[in-house]
Amino acid sequence: QVQLVESGGGLVQAGGSLRLSCATSERTFSGYGMGWLRQAPGKEREFVAGIVWNSGRTFYVDSVMGRFTISRDNARNTMYLQMNGLKPEDTAVYYCAAATAPSGLRSLSAYRYWGQGTQVTVSS
Repeated sequence: QVQLVESGGGLVQAGGSLRLSCATSERTFSGYGMGWLRQAPGKEREFVAGIVWNSGRTFYVDSVMGRFTISRDNARNTMYLQMNGLKPEDTAVYYCAAATAPSGLRSLSAYRYWGQGTQVTVSS
């Protein structure tokens, strides 16, 4: 069973930055894809960013392009989401998730393992 633990959420003013971390129990995610997804109050969960672990190829939803950066540290088995230029509409619970294949990462159905989520609140 893969365990994912998010950290780094919090309250920040609009225009500020946060870095989310996702620590994993797996020694290697070779062959996996991973992603960050979020769910705002009253809205459906949505894809934010994804990364193919082996190649480092990244994907983003249009609304965060140029502001958020997803990355991974193989040695630490950790994935990150650097969020800059935060907006009130970025307020949501952010989830780390792992897919057992490195494709289709924009789709929520690709993800098999999920973290518990971390709250990000952006004040105006």
